[in-house]
Amino acid sequence: MNKKINKVAVLGSGIMGSRIACHFANIGVEVLLLDIAPNALTSEEEARGLSLDHPAVKNRIVDAALQQTVKTNPSPVYSKSVLRKITTGNFSDDMAKIAGYDWVIEVVVENLDIKKKVFDQVEQFRKPGTLVTSNTSGIPIHMMAEGRSDDFRAHFCGTHFFNPPRYLRLLEIIPTKDTHPELVDFLMHYGDQFLGKTTVLCKDTPAFIANRVGVYSIMALLHLVEKMELTVEEVDKFTGPALGRPKSATFRTTDVVGLDTMIKVAKGLYDNCPDDKAHALFELPGYVKKMEANNWLGDKTKQGFYKKTKGADGKSEILALDLKTLEYRPQEKVKSATLELTKPIENVRERMKVFAAGKDKAAELFRASFFGLFEYVSDRIPEISDELYRIDDAMRAGFGWELGPFEVWDAVGIEASLEGMSKYGHEAAAWIHELLAAGNRSFYKLEDGIRKYYDIPTKSYKAIPGTEAFIVLDNLRANHTVWKNSGASIIDLGDGILNVEFHSKMNTIGGDTLQAINKAIDMAEKDYRGLVIGNDGANFSAGANVGMIFMMAVEQEWEELNLAVRMFQNTSMRIRYSSIPVVVAPHNLTLGGGCEFSLHADHVQLNAETYMGLVEFGVGVIPGGGGSKEFALRASDDYREDQIVQNALKERFLTIGMAKVSTSAVEALELGYLQKGKYTISMNRSRLIADAKAKAIELAEAGYTRPVPRKDIKVLGKQGLGIVYAGANTMYSGHYISEHDKKISEKLGWVMCGGDLSSPTEVTEQYLLDLEREAFLSLCGERKTLERIQSIVTKGKPLRN
Repeated sequence: MNKKINKVAVLGSGIMGSRIACHFANIGVEVLLLDIAPNALTSEEEARGLSLDHPAVKNRIVDAALQQTVKTNPSPVYSKSVLRKITTGNFSDDMAKIAGYDWVIEVVVENLDIKKKVFDQVEQFRKPGTLVTSNTSGIPIHMMAEGRSDDFRAHFCGTHFFNPPRYLRLLEIIPTKDTHPELVDFLMHYGDQFLGKTTVLCKDTPAFIANRVGVYSIMALLHLVEKMELTVEEVDKFTGPALGRPKSATFRTTDVVGLDTMIKVAKGLYDNCPDDKAHALFELPGYVKKMEANNWLGDKTKQGFYKKTKGADGKSEILALDLKTLEYRPQEKVKSATLELTKPIENVRERMKVFAAGKDKAAELFRASFFGLFEYVSDRIPEISDELYRIDDAMRAGFGWELGPFEVWDAVGIEASLEGMSKYGHEAAAWIHELLAAGNRSFYKLEDGIRKYYDIPTKSYKAIPGTEAFIVLDNLRANHTVWKNSGASIIDLGDGILNVEFHSKMNTIGGDTLQAINKAIDMAEKDYRGLVIGNDGANFSAGANVGMIFMMAVEQEWEELNLAVRMFQNTSMRIRYSSIPVVVAPHNLTLGGGCEFSLHADHVQLNAETYMGLVEFGVGVIPGGGGSKEFALRASDDYREDQIVQNALKERFLTIGMAKVSTSAVEALELGYLQKGKYTISMNRSRLIADAKAKAIELAEAGYTRPVPRKDIKVLGKQGLGIVYAGANTMYSGHYISEHDKKISEKLGWVMCGGDLSSPTEVTEQYLLDLEREAFLSLCGERKTLERIQSIVTKGKPLRN
C-alpha cells in the first residue's frame, strides 16, 4: 500500500486520545484533535458573558484535556515545541475537516452506541481510502464495522495503543474479515518504523492478546495472594525487577494504572469468555470488591494498595494495605533467600531457574503463578494468536516484561516444567506434548544468528517475520565476536562494520571499555570500513566508573588518575579523528562519558527515548573525557558577528553547570548535545543497531575522510572568566549553591574560557583538553568531591578520615 501519513485526526481527547495525539505530533505529523462541545456554560464563562457558540466554550473540553495531558509527568511530548503540530476543535464545527486527513483514529468512551454515532459522522465526511481505526480495548472490532460502507470496512480495523503511548511500545493491530490485507501490512510497518512500536497482529477476541494474558496473570496472582497469605510488599518484591518485571511490580503498577481499569477488563473477560478454562479466576476476590466499593482505586483516588501520608514529623510515608484487615500500616521489610541468590545473576533467564528451584515463598509464588500461566498461554493458541511469538511480543511491549511467558518457559525448561505443572493442578495443551514428542526442546532456537520460533501448524521452526530488519547482538555474540575483554566485546556486524558492545554493570566506562574502543578502531582502520558503538542493554551508558576514580583519588594515585583521564580524552578524540566513520548509537540513559562519546562521533544514531547529559557536576567534578572541551568548541561555533558572544558561552556553560539531561532525543538537540546534520533518530529501539550500521556504511561509501583537528576555537579568556566568576559568586552569596559548587563552576569556566588569556584568542583542542584534565584532577583532590563520589559508590556511608 503506497500511502503516506502526513495528517491524523484523533476523535476523543480523554487520557488516551490526547496522549495519542501528542505522540503523532512527536514524530512530526500534523494532528487534529476533536471532542464534543459542552452543553452548558461554567460559572466563569457566564461571568464573562460568553455563549455556548463562542469558540472558547465549544473547544473548552478538548483544550482543557490537552493542557492537562501536557502537564503530566513523565511528559507525553518530546519537547513543548511539538505541540505546534496539534490543532484542537469540536465534533460540531470541525468534523468536516477530516476529509483532508490521511488517518482517523477514534478514541471516544468505551460505549458501542456512542462509537457508532461517531462513525456515522466519519462516514459522512471521510474521503474514500482514508484509514479509520478504533483504539478500543475491549469492544469487538467487527461490531463497530457493522452497517458501514464497503470502502469504510476495507479501510477499518482496531489499533490498540497502550497507555502511556509514548513510553509503552505495544500497538495491537486487530483487523476484521473485511479489512484490506495491504492495510494491515501497512499499519504493522508504520507502527514499527514511524511510531517506534512493537506491532502485534491480533485476532478479534476479548481483550485481544496483551490484556487477555496480562489480566489473567494479575487476577491469578490476586487469588494466590489470598490463598498463600502474602502481603502487598512481598508480592511487589517477588514480582519486580528480579523477575524481569518493572520496578512497580504488581500492586504499585495497579495503583498507577487504576484498579478500576483492571476490574473493568477482568469483568469483561468474565462476561465474554464463559468457556475459558480459567473463567473463575476473572471473578474478583473479596478484598478487591471491598476496595472497589471504598473507591480505593490507586493514585487517582489517593489510595489503593498503597497510601501516601504524612507522619507527626511532617515527613511523607507510604503505607501498605493489609489485605486481611483492609487497614493501612507501615511497610514491612521483605527478606527472601531466593531473591538473594538472584542478585549476582545479570542474565534474567538464569534467574528464572533459581526461582523455579527455590524453597521459600518467593519461589513458591513463582511456581504457582507461572505453572498456571504456562497452561493458560498454551491453551490460548490458536484462539487469540496462531503464533506463540506474538504473545511474548505483546507481554514484553505492553506490560514491560523482560521475557514473555513462552520465553520464561524456555528458561525453566519445557519438559522439566510439565511434572511441576501437574503437581499444581495444571496441564499443558496437546501441542506442547507434540512438540516434545517430535524431539524438540524449546519454543525458540538460534540458527546462523537468526532467532526462530516453533510454528505449531507446520511443527517446524521459522524465522520471526519482520525481524530481518533488526540486528540483535544477543543473536550474534556466540559466533561473531572477534575480540573481547571483561568490559566490552567487538562484534562483526557484517558488510565491513564492527560494533563495540559494553557489558559492565549499567554499561559504565572503565579502562577495559576504553581498551575495546581503541582496539576496535585499530581493527576497523586495518581490515574494515566503519565502526558502531552500541549495545542492547537497558541503558547505553551511565557514564564513567566513579568507583575507579574514587579509589585512585583516595589512594592519591595522581599519576595513574592522570593517565586514566588522558586515556579517556584520547579515546574520545580517536572516535572523532579515526580514518573510518564511527557511529555512536545511544538509547535511554546516556550520561557523562557515554554522552562524551556521542559528542565526538561522526554521526549519532539515537533512539527517540534517549536521556543524554553531562552530569559530572553532581559528582563534584567537570566533564573530563572531552565534554568540557567540546562545549567550549561548540560555543565558539555558536558565536556570530551580530551576537553578544557571552550569551553563547552562558548557554553552554549552564547546560553543564546545571547537569541538564534531555528527556528525549529532540531535547538533546535543543540542549546542544546533538548537532544538526550529524544525528538521526530511530523511533524503534529494536532498529537502532541496524540503522547505525546502515549509517556507517553510508558514510564509508560517500568517501569518508579523516577530519582535521581544530585549531580555531575562539575562547574569551579574562573577558568570559569575569562573567563566570561574578555569576558563581552571586549564586553562592544568595545561598543557591555551596562553596564547593562555586569552585566547580569556576573550574568549568576556566576551561571553557581558555584560562585567563588577556583577550579572546583562538586555541587548539589539545590546549583545552589539557586545561580540562588539570581541572578535573584538581577537583578529584577536594574532600567534598570525594564525599560525593563515595556516597554514590557506597550508597551514603560516610567517608573515613
